[in-house]
Amino acid sequence: MDHDTSSTAKDSRTDMTEEPLKGVRVLELGSLIAGPYAASIFGQFGAEVIKVEPPGSGDPLRRWRKMHKDTSLWWYTQSRNKKSITVDLKSPKGQQIIHDLIRETDIVIENFRPGTLEKWNLGWEQLSAINPSLIMVRVSGYGQDGPYSPRPGFAAIAESMGGLRHLAGYPDRPPVRAGVSIGDTLASLYGVIGAMTAMYHLKVNGGKGQYVDVALTEAVLGVMESLIPEYGMFGFIRERTGASMPGIAPSSSYPTIDGRYIVIAANSDSIFNRFMVAIGRQDLADDAGLKHNDGRAARSDELDQIIEHWTRQHTLEEALAVLEAAEVPASAINNAEDIYNDPHFRAREMICEHSLPDGESISIPGIVPKLSATPGTTKWLGPKLGEHTDEVLKHLGLDESSIDALKAEGVI
Repeated sequence: MDHDTSSTAKDSRTDMTEEPLKGVRVLELGSLIAGPYAASIFGQFGAEVIKVEPPGSGDPLRRWRKMHKDTSLWWYTQSRNKKSITVDLKSPKGQQIIHDLIRETDIVIENFRPGTLEKWNLGWEQLSAINPSLIMVRVSGYGQDGPYSPRPGFAAIAESMGGLRHLAGYPDRPPVRAGVSIGDTLASLYGVIGAMTAMYHLKVNGGKGQYVDVALTEAVLGVMESLIPEYGMFGFIRERTGASMPGIAPSSSYPTIDGRYIVIAANSDSIFNRFMVAIGRQDLADDAGLKHNDGRAARSDELDQIIEHWTRQHTLEEALAVLEAAEVPASAINNAEDIYNDPHFRAREMICEHSLPDGESISIPGIVPKLSATPGTTKWLGPKLGEHTDEVLKHLGLDESSIDALKAEGVI
């Protein structure tokens, strides 16, 4: 794990601190979100991330959603701190380049359909034979085995199969999506956890590396709270409940007089008491039947009506001020403009400005989590297609003429 990690334009936080993953090399084989988002997290904390893209076309994410000139703003964010090289993985010469890179790679992250890399001589058995210490994160729709493993899988399918879509929305309307591709990012986070766990095991116990099998469907199912125990024991099927939390009260969103919504989570005993006092309902604060959550849950409809009656008499800002003074958890439902201008996010460096290649400014989310001694950083935005191909291949020992020949053949 001691590789050259040359970089560009470091910010001041990097200059002052040691990067926690400095010396770790990550090779990214994949596209769009589930695999590449995991690689992005490694890059944010100092790993050298080499992203392999198809020559000519690159990662489709480069052209997803809002574009600045010919490049997606999403690309600039998700691919920060990555080096881009172009390699035709279907080509034997391209496969040889990957084999050579694997010798000095700690982690490979891929999100192809199971069996695809094996057809290209780049599967786990082939790569681990070259580098026995290799850790390989394999993200797919359904996992590397099981009856569904050959199927293509995307976040929308995983969120549906794993139960999330069934719970999203209101009971009298069709299920809805969460608003972002949460199935992909959950799988990415599990992939990072698995890779870091495998790295720790390798460091402490030695031996060989291993692969980390992450299924999008299982990443979703893994965060579904008590969904399965409730069905297994009671045959209870949780359904859509809109903004409220079933069995936990009061916790919902409520309209204000100015046409906004406020989310109030006053479901602990002491907070509920303070909440009722703050809105002038001492009688409910003193009601013995509402002292604990089970009693409140049984009367959740009644409580929601009382709370809504109060919120409808106040603007959002007025309601928030009252609840903040009473130390009751509450928030506006923020849109992008609200988040962009929020002073807390700004103070926490969660809205950060960087320069695009043409000098225009772009705002991107900051880095999570915050490490006190070795914080992550954004050293550069998503690179141009193949920007680092020559640099990486020269590190492997190829000269200019060899690189030019590979370009002429369409290998890179």
